[in-house]
Amino acid sequence: ASIGCMGVPDRALHEARPERLMVIVAHPDDADFGPAATISRWISEGSVAQLVCCTSGDAGADDPTTDPLQRARLREDEQRAAAREVGYEAVHFLHRPDGALANDLPLREQLVRLIRTFRPDAVLTMDPTLIFHRDGYVQHTDHRAAGMSAVDAVYPAARNAMAFPHLALDEGLEPFAVPRLYLFWTESPNAWVDVTGFVDDDRADRNIAVSGSQPGLIERQQHRVVPLTQTAEFTHPRLPRRPCGTAG
Repeated sequence: ASIGCMGVPDRALHEARPERLMVIVAHPDDADFGPAATISRWISEGSVAQLVCCTSGDAGADDPTTDPLQRARLREDEQRAAAREVGYEAVHFLHRPDGALANDLPLREQLVRLIRTFRPDAVLTMDPTLIFHRDGYVQHTDHRAAGMSAVDAVYPAARNAMAFPHLALDEGLEPFAVPRLYLFWTESPNAWVDVTGFVDDDRADRNIAVSGSQPGLIERQQHRVVPLTQTAEFTHPRLPRRPCGTAG
């Protein structure tokens, strides 16, 4: 196979585009550090996207006298502004505790409710299996909890009629099988998305400007190909058809 941009074989570039996608992250700004350019490309091509932030970033400050409620309001306002730049149709804040996020049943229920309501073709979240990046970065405990919560909500909870049965019985939210799950911030990618034209200095400056409390907002997106792990394609109401290999 020929070698494309960033040394990625052309056959490995991931061309599938979900019509409806949900991004689930721990904090405001996580999605902008993560797959913002990929989401922007897919939205420009016709996708509809929603963003879910499990916390409001109320513990994200160096000054211990910071008012957490004011901090949360600021971080939420910044995230909504950044989301408008990317093109999300909606942003949901679940108001779980920043710095103490847990993969528990209350959070899973919130995520299942949103998944069954929106019925996305794909869910994107952080790789919950990664603790230490090769560059020395430590994966935040909230990132790991949010990623695992999203995975557990996608499978098996969202499709299982007996998981939170009141969602179907009282709220009319029938079980739903998410067809595809992607993990970002991974070191075991098997799919790459070409985001040429969707990452530029002007876009970075605009996003950093609307997220002033977190400078350098999307610096990790300053490359042309975004690595993702495409974990599974689900076709059966209960069982995955197959684990995906290299996309292409």
